Amino acid sequence: MITFLRSLKMKSKLCIVTLAAAVLAATVLPAIAMQRVPADPAGERSTHPPYRVVTQHTGVFGGQKVVYTATVEETFSLNDQGEKTASLVSISYVRTNIPDKSSRPVIFVFNGGPGSASLWMHMGILGPYRVLFQDTVSEEEVHPRTTPPFLYDRNPDSLLDMADIVLFDPPGTGFSRVLGENNAKLFYGVQQDAKVTCEFIEDWVGRNGRWNSPKFIMGESYGTVRAAVVSRMLTGGPLSTGKMNGITLNGVILLGQAMNVFGGRGGDIGSANVLATLAATAWYHDKVDRANKSLEQHVDEARAFAANDYIRALSAGSTLSSEERLRIAERLAALTGLSQNFILQNNLCVGSRSFASELLKEEGKQLGLYDGRFTLPLNPSGKDPVADDPAMAQYVPAFVSTLNEYLNKDLHMGIGRSYNVIEFSEVNARWDYGFGPGIPSSNRNYAGDLAIAMRRNPDLKVLVGTGYFDLVTTIGSADYTVAHNDIDLKRVSHRLYRSGHMPYIGVNSRRILAEDLRQFISDASSL
Repeated sequence: MITFLRSLKMKSKLCIVTLAAAVLAATVLPAIAMQRVPADPAGERSTHPPYRVVTQHTGVFGGQKVVYTATVEETFSLNDQGEKTASLVSISYVRTNIPDKSSRPVIFVFNGGPGSASLWMHMGILGPYRVLFQDTVSEEEVHPRTTPPFLYDRNPDSLLDMADIVLFDPPGTGFSRVLGENNAKLFYGVQQDAKVTCEFIEDWVGRNGRWNSPKFIMGESYGTVRAAVVSRMLTGGPLSTGKMNGITLNGVILLGQAMNVFGGRGGDIGSANVLATLAATAWYHDKVDRANKSLEQHVDEARAFAANDYIRALSAGSTLSSEERLRIAERLAALTGLSQNFILQNNLCVGSRSFASELLKEEGKQLGLYDGRFTLPLNPSGKDPVADDPAMAQYVPAFVSTLNEYLNKDLHMGIGRSYNVIEFSEVNARWDYGFGPGIPSSNRNYAGDLAIAMRRNPDLKVLVGTGYFDLVTTIGSADYTVAHNDIDLKRVSHRLYRSGHMPYIGVNSRRILAEDLRQFISDASSL
């Protein structure tokens, strides 16, 4: 999940921009190891040994019976003087009923924000248990319970049958914390964040004897920026980590790609890139002519129009004839379900936010930006781009509640800290994109880091997954970003899912995504 803070002429420059933030697990058996450490009120934990709890479980994933351990453990980031600067708490699921796991694939997983913890992919697709939205039919998956009690259940779609899973929460998220009042600058920035992520991965690989395991990283939303930069940094070098790390990846998985961050979303290109997603969402809400036309066909028509007549019309600007302007507006209306008059009033350019407020306006409804299938009553006065978003407002409570319930009930957590789901003010608002804390970059595209990693590693493969109804990180943005950064397209797989920013919300889309992930990991691991 992703939320970005652009600068506002406000105190702390806090304007949150929405760009983008499980399971047949296990019958819990007696813990094979357990160590609890008293809570440190100051959050420093400097005088305590690392927190570690290991429990043993069994479950059926991908049709296979899997015996596995769940390890919640704390490690520390150290400065050059050996002082603890951050407490990193991760959750690892490792299969044990196999003769040799040294060459078994391992997936390092993180979400986005920046400032978001990994609960979304944990309880949504990868963990041994998943949140339940009562989503046995398509109607219910976008109208979840919004009050307790919330439910979670076993997740047969988890990938534990074929890969071990390590969920990483960067400092300031989840249970991970920055230690010391002046150390935030060491972690709250693109390069700093990638560096600590690389250190965590290298440390985990070394401690667990997994140097020869096929390795994957999986990032969502801002996590795709982290994945791109980490994939470059892991190999090391004098201009990145300052040493020769020599760690290469078999695959990088990007969900809700946001590698272009603040760039590439405005102007003519931005308008053209958003069109396919507007068309898909209008099709879903039956606001366009669907006679003998599938969702895929309607989206393909929008893509073709965006790449040809539409981008040419936008480029023409005021030189576009009145007749051509009317023709373009008429075609846009047919694709998006918006009125021709509304499109003309907006000078042929309709963004995600105005579309979300306009499409179902006559019905008194507003669409979710993070998932255009979700609706709430129209609220033009709503100021919070996250809490007032119809998708986030409805599915976040279930994720938060079930994650905390699962950690305490099934993993026997007792770390003595609250789980920080998304930290807006301390992490997101202070993020350093290379221009100083809290100052966004308008043109940085981190897909170039991924291209460098792919050049260094000719066997690295990439999977890009996008939700049809994701009005934050759109279909066109994903296509454009990958196609314009010297990335070897022969090694990139694009997949579209009938879901939103988190493409695992929904029974069918989750199962298809799980199948695609299994195939990708198998192919990239040469299994």
